[in-house]
Amino acid sequence: DSPILYDRAIQRSLVLSVDQAHAVHPNYASKHEKNHGPVMNGGMVIKRNANQRYATNGVTGLIIRQLAKNAGLPPIQEFVVRNDCGCGSTIGPVISTATGMRAIDMGCPQLSMHSIRETMGVKDFSHGLALFRAFFNDFSAIDSMIEE
Repeated sequence: DSPILYDRAIQRSLVLSVDQAHAVHPNYASKHEKNHGPVMNGGMVIKRNANQRYATNGVTGLIIRQLAKNAGLPPIQEFVVRNDCGCGSTIGPVISTATGMRAIDMGCPQLSMHSIRETMGVKDFSHGLALFRAFFNDFSAIDSMIEE
């Protein structure tokens, strides 16, 4: 009985792998895909990569978008690095692979990641907190409406 409960819990879980996301830097705008340029104070960002450097997929992206919409938050932004440019990774794919849980990589948009002058918008901090509250309050209801 216990293994069945464990399997069900894993299937119904979602890992939020959250750190920061690259906002479009005016000096390096060409590093972003044209229609996927997050801006500071514009809301939370989902990270995607064609080479699976991030754990985000269609279903996990849909869940987060719906949570934000239901909470009255700004539309979720997208970070997509150009295919010919390298990018880092997160623990999202590692956790998802090791546990079998669905996962999404996301964060607040910022400039100058990993420098001594990292900068983010204060509104995005509030957007993040509101999205996390919505996740804890509404995830189960939204997840139950999705047919995989």
